[in-house]
Amino acid sequence: MSIKENVDAIREAITASAKKSGRDPSEIKLIGVTKTVDVLRISELLASGVTDIGENRVQDFLPKYDYFQKNFKELENRPNEWHFIGHLQRNKVKFIADKVDLIHSVDSLPLAVEINRRGEQVGKIVNILAEINISGEPSKYGIPPDDILEFIENLANMQFVRLTGLMCMAPFVENPEENRVFFSKMRKISVDIQNKCIYHTKLISLSMGMSNDFSVAIEEGATMVRIGTALFE
Repeated sequence: MSIKENVDAIREAITASAKKSGRDPSEIKLIGVTKTVDVLRISELLASGVTDIGENRVQDFLPKYDYFQKNFKELENRPNEWHFIGHLQRNKVKFIADKVDLIHSVDSLPLAVEINRRGEQVGKIVNILAEINISGEPSKYGIPPDDILEFIENLANMQFVRLTGLMCMAPFVENPEENRVFFSKMRKISVDIQNKCIYHTKLISLSMGMSNDFSVAIEEGATMVRIGTALFE
């Protein structure tokens, strides 16, 4: 199948999952994950209507960002938003703070402090998501669920960081239903944060669900799904 055909199939699945859970499909943002994908195929993805692009590695993101900035002055030929979704080292923040629209993977207070510092330097409020290790897997990054309230409280006084929601990486499973419990728990944590009023803005984003389990994630409240393999296979 072509990228356009894949996009159409995924859009249909997103719509079906949203309607199944009584939601408006327009509430769900499809982020095209372009790890290992070259700029020509990214251009094809953009032409197919996916204009929010997610990158995992700083060293891969920078040349792609520069390519589209230099070669396409027309906004319609460039990504609408750049999302950084991979593990971010503190010493790499300086390279992306002024370029990305949202950092999904903020998994520690020292990282948030560094993002705030770099945001101040470039005069930009950096939008972030707090990454939660919802499954408790040692191999995964993220803040333990029991520590998330304290983490968010520490963000409240950072002037150049804006927390807009939560993110998780669920386990890779053959049966997507196995991850429903984790997505449901993420939604409950988000609601709990809102009810406790521990942050000054509403956390509207839930970034969860990938190629193998995005339909279940949407049914459990995802507002962003990060899809790579299903777009390009």
